[in-house]
Amino acid sequence: MNNFQPTNKERRFKAYVSPIGTTQLHLRNPYIVAWWSAAFPGFGHLLLSKYLRGYALFLWEILVNNMANINLAIVHSFTGNIDMAKEVLEPRWMLLYLPVYFFGIWDSYRTSVDMNKVFILAERENADFTSYTIGALEINYLDKRRPIMAVLWSLFTPGLGQLYIHRVLTAAFTMAFMIAFVYFSNVLVAIHYLFIGEIGQATAALDPQWFLFIPSHFGFAVYDSYVNTVENNKLYESEQRKFLRKKYQHYRVKIPVKVDEVK
Repeated sequence: MNNFQPTNKERRFKAYVSPIGTTQLHLRNPYIVAWWSAAFPGFGHLLLSKYLRGYALFLWEILVNNMANINLAIVHSFTGNIDMAKEVLEPRWMLLYLPVYFFGIWDSYRTSVDMNKVFILAERENADFTSYTIGALEINYLDKRRPIMAVLWSLFTPGLGQLYIHRVLTAAFTMAFMIAFVYFSNVLVAIHYLFIGEIGQATAALDPQWFLFIPSHFGFAVYDSYVNTVENNKLYESEQRKFLRKKYQHYRVKIPVKVDEVK
């Protein structure tokens, strides 16, 4: 059970351990966060643990991108069919897409800069926080985990790396939409045709509008699981170090010194 009770002495905490995940502050590169928001709106905010804002932008991206046929236009552009790209774009939805897309990039950059400042203040305060919680549905605790394992599981299925480090909300969200992307893009059907040598049927079966969501989804799952595994390990070491200093460092062993040795 989580027995930690905050007092009025604490102003900023570095982390919060709950049954559904560990939320923590740590230094982030604002340009990397902004890049992930550009790759897929919402991802930059999810890296910052700004879940409500991240989920809202993520759902908005899927809705408006599909209505404007943006991914389909990108595929035609990459294959040199510029006229076809112009034809498939829906201008009403396209003009709606741009303002929110740029807002997501700007807001994730601004928020990461602010949160870096908050982290520095929280690090100096070094307030106590619980590193272990147990409830009726789940147990969560800080410990050391291997970043390479988080990466490998994310490569098998996006979301498994997050489950490995107990980021349950992000894991469930990532896995659910991975299923949707795979289903609507017919990527498994295309892979089946590739295995039997039917390359033409594989290309025809693939839906590029939904398929183009998958690379960013895979990349985010791998990056998010790796970074948070590394940062969780640092948080565990920091909490353990503070505990040992608080409990044991003030007990100093006095070694008797002979007078002759001093002279």
